[in-house]
Amino acid sequence: MDIVIRPAHPTEHEPLGDITARAYLLDGLLDYGEGDEYLPVLKDVAGRAAAAEVLVAVRGDRLLGGVTFVPGPGPVADIARPGEAEIRALAVAHEARGQGAGEALVRACVERARATEGCTAVVLSSQRSMHTAHRLYERLGFVRTPDRDWNPVPHLDDVTLLTYELTL
Repeated sequence: MDIVIRPAHPTEHEPLGDITARAYLLDGLLDYGEGDEYLPVLKDVAGRAAAAEVLVAVRGDRLLGGVTFVPGPGPVADIARPGEAEIRALAVAHEARGQGAGEALVRACVERARATEGCTAVVLSSQRSMHTAHRLYERLGFVRTPDRDWNPVPHLDDVTLLTYELTL
């Protein structure tokens, strides 16, 4: 059965939030584990869905993962400038990794960006240790944009996020 990418149903917000939080926790991407202040943000799929488009990857009735597609600057965007779409909170359940869900979600975001009038690029931020994600982005044509790297937690010097861009 193939992977299907579609907009998330409201009933999937909580399960996708759990998948996203679990993915970050199991990958060691949250400095303080369950007590990390970013954990509620990761779980807040409904909040992202209110301001952007949340997509899910499903196979049959099984939720594999999701991503937030932000069509331009706004309340959910971190780094998007006018004319740029942004990819946020890409996560795939650990048991579903290596099956193409992550790539399908990124490709769906790129397709949506191409269909967005005036959109000339797709941008994203990634933690330094997300090597598998970096390989995926580079394989799909994204390039590093070190001049846009940024720190979401200014009081912590070691939290610089790497940025990538795909010119459309």
